[in-house]
Amino acid sequence: MNEESKKLGANLKRIRMEKSMSQADLCRELEVDKGFLSNIEAGKQNPTLATITRLAKTLGVSVDELLK
Repeated sequence: MNEESKKLGANLKRIRMEKSMSQADLCRELEVDKGFLSNIEAGKQNPTLATITRLAKTLGVSVDELLK
């Protein structure tokens, strides 16, 4: 994948861990499969803008924070 996907994945993981959430916790909140979230964090999958927005909202951060 591209650098943007890797940055998104790294930011997502960092923020999730700062919030003391496991992947399973976040998956339950979003009602998504753990493999889906794992692939995003690994930079192997490009989520849609709607998914990025849901991730940001669930984590209590801005979309900009996830994408920076």
